[in-house]
Amino acid sequence: MEGINKFISESLEYRRSNDSLRTLKPENNLIDFCSNDYLGFAHSMEFRAMFETEMKKYPHYRMGSGGSRLLAGNDRFTENLENEIAKFHKAESSLLFNSGYNANIGLFSCIPQRGDTIISDEYIHASIIDGIRLSHASRFVFRHNDLQNLEQKLKLAKGRIFIVVESIYSMDGDEAPLTEIAKIAKKHDAALIVDEAHAIGIFGNSGRGLVHELGLCDKVFARIITFGKGMGAHGAAVLGSDQLRNYLINFSRSFIFTTASSFLSHLAIKVSYDLLKIRDHQTMIHERIRQFKQNINPVINLLQSRSAIQIILVPGNSQAREAAIKIQQAGFDVRAILSPTVAIGTERLRICLHNHNSMNEINNLCTILNQIL
Repeated sequence: MEGINKFISESLEYRRSNDSLRTLKPENNLIDFCSNDYLGFAHSMEFRAMFETEMKKYPHYRMGSGGSRLLAGNDRFTENLENEIAKFHKAESSLLFNSGYNANIGLFSCIPQRGDTIISDEYIHASIIDGIRLSHASRFVFRHNDLQNLEQKLKLAKGRIFIVVESIYSMDGDEAPLTEIAKIAKKHDAALIVDEAHAIGIFGNSGRGLVHELGLCDKVFARIITFGKGMGAHGAAVLGSDQLRNYLINFSRSFIFTTASSFLSHLAIKVSYDLLKIRDHQTMIHERIRQFKQNINPVINLLQSRSAIQIILVPGNSQAREAAIKIQQAGFDVRAILSPTVAIGTERLRICLHNHNSMNEINNLCTILNQIL
């Protein structure tokens, strides 16, 4: 015990010494430019009212699911929801998972096998990396969005090949060149897997995602979509073929060996899709993105992004943290992203824009950013 406690204490002290210790913070009264609730659904009274109306249709619902989907946790409502999700996203099938992390762990740990090769963008999410580590496949990493480097890595590939990217990257807000990557995947008979977590609700007709916007639905082996960001709910789904769904039900450990999400969680996902369909939320968010970019001083190191994630580089943990504190003191909830979450020297302010941010709030934030930076 003494040795373990010493290791924990020294690890935490190291984080404190280089200004990278993570801490939990309670909610605040600042104007939200931090959350992933891009369309404002989690804040929406309309969403809440629609949810409460829907709930009355199911007076005998259970608070908990009672078990895994393969035992007591499955029901007709959930399977109908999966069918509707697949139809909406122009996929053959979908399978619900309890979170995006669970979906990525479950997918990548069971599909690639020993002797196969996974080639992933260097900026993919930690959940994908962890899933890949649980597989027995070989893994190569290509430089971010570098198609030439991807081709070089493909020359080293053996067995079945998987190319893994995100459509929108969470720490830079930029997008993968999906059309070109899909062509490369076809050329090398590789299965393309795309995590759409930060594109759902923002891109594509009615927020169907960037894969849909680019007309690539039939060229992607699997898509991972999440509901805790633009959709304002919780959970995730893997989109793909009927055969892929059946395979995951049989071999995905994070699906098989976990208690299913509750009916209330699945109902919130359904209502989120209902709300997505009744209004043009995409025009609203892209107007706010343009407004922000137009009002930022050109000398500020703003990365190129047409997503709701806008990144300003402020190198150095102390410098980025100090800038964030000043912005928060002005009333805006903007957070610093520090190393080791990002590479040393690329520390940043991560600004998320939402439909619940007024144009005036966006203009005022830009004024503060221009003054401080």
